[in-house]
Amino acid sequence: MSTTAINGKEIFDLLRDDILAIEEEFGRDTVSNVAAITEIGEYLRAGGGKRIRPALLLLSAKLLGYQGTGAVKLATVVEIIHTATLVHDDIIDEAQTRRGRPAANTQWGNSMCVLAGDWLYMQAFKIAVQERNFRILDALIELTQQMVEGELLQMEKLGHLISLPEHLDLIYRKTACLFSVCMRVGGILGGASAQQEERLSQYGRDLGLAFQIVDDMLDLTASESVLGKPVASDLREGKATMAVIHALERCTSSERNQIETVLHDRAFNGVTHTDILAILNHYGSLEFASKEAARYAESARNAICIFPDSEIKRALLWAPEYVVAREK
Repeated sequence: MSTTAINGKEIFDLLRDDILAIEEEFGRDTVSNVAAITEIGEYLRAGGGKRIRPALLLLSAKLLGYQGTGAVKLATVVEIIHTATLVHDDIIDEAQTRRGRPAANTQWGNSMCVLAGDWLYMQAFKIAVQERNFRILDALIELTQQMVEGELLQMEKLGHLISLPEHLDLIYRKTACLFSVCMRVGGILGGASAQQEERLSQYGRDLGLAFQIVDDMLDLTASESVLGKPVASDLREGKATMAVIHALERCTSSERNQIETVLHDRAFNGVTHTDILAILNHYGSLEFASKEAARYAESARNAICIFPDSEIKRALLWAPEYVVAREK
């Protein structure tokens, strides 16, 4: 089979039935006899999202020829875990919007959303238990702890200047860890060897790092209408991301003061978004972040070169390209 490229529409066609099955499963699994949970669950499911994480789990399982029902179940589990983290993140960040709609906490209030998030976590594990696979449960539990630790570490560092290694650790916990576990779980389902499982896991990690670096850049450069949330939200929340850290390590003390003011005040007081972009452009910081994202994307592609050629492998080879080129 030739290694011709494959595009996003073709990947969706490969997974269409499974993704539809995940949507249905998500809908069924988030029904509770407490109306608020069902309402919040349905609101979150209907908010969509790219469903990248469940798609990775499906592709990983299919790469190894898995054909059982467990992949759809566990792909739903990872999407429910992801959704639970988003609900809690929005409360912590006091977010007003998520994907162009009001964040759940603005509609139901923080208390209900904290509890709905807790319920979603437990529901995810309840479904995961049905697979009766301790290695999968172990991976999902460790993942959830890593993500919570990541949020706590981020809160400790808000408003402070952090180093690049600290930032990479944060984005690993926040995003890449989940991508990595999606690939690993698909591999476990498909009976991957230890080496194959390690390669799948590395692919997910590197793809996740590329994804988050691009996400952080878009937060600085895209328009609000494209993002579906306010521009430069990270800076306003006191978070220094890769391009900002790169500039801070190179800029003059007065430029440093401008960036520090925004991080510290959690607002653009006397410093504009344009001022910050000018500093980042002057030191090639956005270009630096862009190159780092491309480097991780390339590393992800290399991680899966050991697998035989197939339609699924081509889809996985294309995904890093899509992540780095996306505009929202």
